[in-house]
Amino acid sequence: MFSRRKIGFWEAYSIGVGGMVGGGIFAVLGLTITLAGGGAPVSFLMAGLIALLTTYSYTKLSLRYPSEGGTIEFMVQAYGNSVFAGWVNTLLLVSYIIMLALYAYAFGSYGSVLIMGHETVWLEQLLIVLVLLTFVVINLMGAWLTGRSEDIMVFIKLAILVIFSATCFFTIDPSKLSLEHWKSPLSIMTGGLIIFLAYEGFELIANTAADISDPEKNLPRAFFWSVFSVIILYVVVSIVAVGNLTPEEVKKAKDYVLAVAAEPFFGKSGFIIIAIAAMLSTASAINATLYGGGRVSYLIAKYGELPEGFKRKIKNGYEGMIIIGLAAIIFATMFNLENISVAGSFGFLTIFGLVNLANFILHEETKSNRWISFIAFLACLASVVVLIGYNYMHNPTSLVSTVVVVLVSFLLSYLYRIYRDREPLSEYLDKRLERRENREEKRNEV
Repeated sequence: MFSRRKIGFWEAYSIGVGGMVGGGIFAVLGLTITLAGGGAPVSFLMAGLIALLTTYSYTKLSLRYPSEGGTIEFMVQAYGNSVFAGWVNTLLLVSYIIMLALYAYAFGSYGSVLIMGHETVWLEQLLIVLVLLTFVVINLMGAWLTGRSEDIMVFIKLAILVIFSATCFFTIDPSKLSLEHWKSPLSIMTGGLIIFLAYEGFELIANTAADISDPEKNLPRAFFWSVFSVIILYVVVSIVAVGNLTPEEVKKAKDYVLAVAAEPFFGKSGFIIIAIAAMLSTASAINATLYGGGRVSYLIAKYGELPEGFKRKIKNGYEGMIIIGLAAIIFATMFNLENISVAGSFGFLTIFGLVNLANFILHEETKSNRWISFIAFLACLASVVVLIGYNYMHNPTSLVSTVVVVLVSFLLSYLYRIYRDREPLSEYLDKRLERRENREEKRNEV
């Protein structure tokens, strides 16, 4: 029943916003403020502009190749049935798992402080497990229920964040935002790149392309309005956080910094309200990421880069949703998430750069202005260089996680490919897309 229902603009918009306004803004905002100081709003703006440029490529590719696999289909169409495309797609799946772990970690941190009044490790880990398992079940029920649950959670959390931002402007100390409190341009840029993962969720809209009603109208609106809305929200929220907190307070409460920022105006009730908003935000991000990640795992398995279990159907979802949910539990409870946040940003900057390059290559098929995509590709490439260079100089241990993620993704793809010793499956991975393309070819022949 659920799988046959089409989703509209608001559901697609909600999935994009839900994927973005999650663990990124709540879990690593403190890290960005530490790096950029009073220039943190500029960090969010800079990262947002890269995301906004990339939405052009995603919109054009989604309209030309509507597939529940989204990014993975774009990789195959642009780069062919190759080891390289297989590695990129596996990297995308691992990056999704990292994001799920970050979102779940933020949910556990805020939930623990809300319930116990302070961070409690066992409760954090219990909440991590519960939230991931809950949304695995919801996603197994199908796209319509996923979209509807996003509508509700996105509306509530955005209402809370907008009220928080508007009211807490009254307690801002403008001097904390002055140029004398800004860090170096390189630090401000790096602050934006480290939290680039806070914008990664918009690409999940591409996974709805085959399920959305009136895609020519709703897909472009959903992509651009979701990113534009979140840029404004992030810049305003970071202004409020910087203007209300000292560097010492940010460092002390880095995992739940927004809740502390609400206290000067709202008192203890503000802390509680923002903690609830954080839990709703991270929960909806998990919901949206599982929606996209489950379909990505399905097509990667279909592509031959993952075991068959990832594409096995369970109700209206895929077994892959369960597998990546369990993998995210392992990451969230066992790994240093501050370091793998760098790996997550690296992964998505790399993937978005390659998506922009894909649209540059396929511009005749997608009827695009190839130079917009090429400029976006260069922006992503430069961002990867800056992210690696800064962390090499200031936090080299964080790059260990990045190297591990890249190598593990490549080895998984390469070794499984050898094990399967398979022939290319199809020019199109998504059977619905393949049938559509065949119909178009026959229509053109006539």
